[in-house]
Amino acid sequence: MKVLHLIDSGGLYGAEKVLLSLVKEQLGQGLEPMILSAGEHQAGEKALETEAKKLGLPVTEWRMKPGLNLKAAWMIRNWALANNYQLLHSHGFKFNVLLGMLPEKVRGVPIIATLHGYVHAQRLSKMWLYESLDRFAIRRMRGVVLVGEAMKKELPGKISSGQAVAIPNGLDISELQKSSLDSLDEPFKSFFDNHEPVILGVGRLSREKGFDRLVSAFSEFRKEYPKSGMIIVGEGKLRNQLEALIAELGIQDDVLMPGYCSSVPALFRRSQELVMPSLTEGLPITLLEAIALKVPVIASAVGEIPKVLGYGKGGELLSDIEPATIARAIEQSVNDKERSRRRVDWAYGAVVRDYSSAAMAASYLEFYERVLGAP
Repeated sequence: MKVLHLIDSGGLYGAEKVLLSLVKEQLGQGLEPMILSAGEHQAGEKALETEAKKLGLPVTEWRMKPGLNLKAAWMIRNWALANNYQLLHSHGFKFNVLLGMLPEKVRGVPIIATLHGYVHAQRLSKMWLYESLDRFAIRRMRGVVLVGEAMKKELPGKISSGQAVAIPNGLDISELQKSSLDSLDEPFKSFFDNHEPVILGVGRLSREKGFDRLVSAFSEFRKEYPKSGMIIVGEGKLRNQLEALIAELGIQDDVLMPGYCSSVPALFRRSQELVMPSLTEGLPITLLEAIALKVPVIASAVGEIPKVLGYGKGGELLSDIEPATIARAIEQSVNDKERSRRRVDWAYGAVVRDYSSAAMAASYLEFYERVLGAP
């Protein structure tokens, strides 16, 4: 079976890591997957493309004008047909819209999409428009994969239960644990040498990740733990706003914002807490990575996070994302190491059992065969 995975990525975050794990497993299953990685003409090699090549995974770099580029979408459609791809698998709203909106008779190739979650953008904003188009486009698809059961309430009413399935994100745990042993370069080495404990945040610098609340919470926590530090890994439109808040609070010497970096597993191994004060999530791969590396987790009770954390057995679920609440949760976790250890052990067992990349790939293959067998 030839499967063309379509993505326009902005880094090496959850969706990208899941895709790489899925493609690696699909090669082992005997499938012929290909990652088509889209980007603008001036873009250099993307992090996803670099990582795919490093792992020996098939990837095609595709450059195109941004926006609603229907001409480029048609070129991709023609390329897929010419190379005998039997299924298109979209990862993100861009290709959901560009190719999913075409009727299948016109497109000529069946398409499915994996939905990692909506950001619930402000009404009439650009992102709101994209999300609205996305919700329309997925109705024309053979199938839709949700990363958790909690996302079913997000779906348009016209999508049948048979057309949509929940397949949890999966993790290549052994590869992750191996990567965590990598050494850290500067500025990370000096930062860890000079700060204890270190709090970690990972994700796009966007509104829905709640990093502004985390920064304010850390400022409060630091008053009791003056040697503490915080690292926020990721890039995005809110960088300037977050940097201004950090400067306003006078904590710039104790907060590191390195942008995108490839050494997140090694950062997990050295950090004391992962904090995820998100407004919305699907099933974040960052959460699974932290658990697989036995890092205590403090997170919002959104998306699939409560289920993964055993509704509190495997980590701290925030009652709200006010800075004071987050700061208290960090302090309690740091102070009660025995309780944190019990939670970490419970969560690790759950991830090993239920969230492996092999189990994810087996579920995807079953779904592929089902939708391709449909009329």
